[in-house]
Amino acid sequence: MLVRNTARRLAGAAAAAGLSIAIVLSANPAFADAGFERWVAGFRATAMQSGISGATYDRAFRGINSADPEVIEKARFQPEFTAPVWDYFDNRVHEQSISVGRAMAKKWKPWLDKIEARYGVDRNILLAIWSMESNYGEILKNDKVMRNVVRSLATLAYADQRRAKFARTQLIAALKILQTGDIDESHLMGSWAGAMGHTQFIPTSYQAYAVDMDGNGHRDIWNSVPDALATAANLLKKNGWQAGKTWGYEVVLPAGTKFPKGSISLSKWQTLGVTRPSGKPFRNGGDKAELKVPDGRGGPAFLMTRNFYVLKNYNNADKYALAVGLLADQIAGYGELAQDWKRPFTKLSFAEKQELQERLTAHGYYDGKADGKIGEGSRSAIKAFQLQAGMDADGHPSLEVLKTLRKQ
Repeated sequence: MLVRNTARRLAGAAAAAGLSIAIVLSANPAFADAGFERWVAGFRATAMQSGISGATYDRAFRGINSADPEVIEKARFQPEFTAPVWDYFDNRVHEQSISVGRAMAKKWKPWLDKIEARYGVDRNILLAIWSMESNYGEILKNDKVMRNVVRSLATLAYADQRRAKFARTQLIAALKILQTGDIDESHLMGSWAGAMGHTQFIPTSYQAYAVDMDGNGHRDIWNSVPDALATAANLLKKNGWQAGKTWGYEVVLPAGTKFPKGSISLSKWQTLGVTRPSGKPFRNGGDKAELKVPDGRGGPAFLMTRNFYVLKNYNNADKYALAVGLLADQIAGYGELAQDWKRPFTKLSFAEKQELQERLTAHGYYDGKADGKIGEGSRSAIKAFQLQAGMDADGHPSLEVLKTLRKQ
């Protein structure tokens, strides 16, 4: 959610502050640990001035006597996402995320009914956010990804001088979460930048929006799916979600027409020749919408309504909000895009991507998980194979590459 934008800022700042971090990561780990312990001891007074009891502070830091080097590395080297637009959506809106979303809609229907009634946020939007943020909770089971939130935030506050204020603020908020008793210190786990639970809230956002939906006395976004989904719904409602309305529409643009920038009414867009692929009229014609073509005029086009911009309060990126909307529509049973993304190759199904990864592994090119998601490791493996096979080394997960692999 909001943490991703913060994480990007942390990454850039950490890279800019490389000199100070390099000092922390000196060749003498004992020195680094001693410095971190001094920082923790010094921050205790600040925490107590913010309402944290000494007992809570000491309990939270029990056994934490060194900075987390992996957190520092991720802060330094976390790259901005620069892959083509189709790559972003292919890795998030696919057969598995859709089918699991539909299964979760059935499994959690009684709670989704209650959440939808209370907050007015479409259940499929909440399911799509759950998928995007934690793969329906699967990421919470990954010990290589989940980290102690107190240690992570303390590490950032100690090592990244340019973002120390943010990290200190989040650390105080995390300690207050412990002090309320919603979760204990052994289960306060999150990402390297402090995002927590099924729907990945940073501590201050948790404080602002967390909900005890299941009524057990704890706002538990780590273990309670109802609490996590209701918390996401509460964030959207408080930021202006319009109940009963869509996030936007895929549209067909008349050739050769120039369109105004900014938001105008859906009725006005229709008079300009912008239509839905189905030919159906726009609902709520007085609602304003903005035209976006994330893949250029040759790719799919969309009219984004107010709810699209509310989704950006979760993560301030057009691609994120659009992926949530498209995945939600797919979970709900709407058809695929009428105009697909402009891929320079033949697309693979999710199962075929897994097969591609498995075959790359069998031939010694890939050592990651066959999870159907094409990241840097998969692309590097594809390029290596393409070079060996005499193909253009573009790294694309194409049907052509898979067919060649099948012949090996």
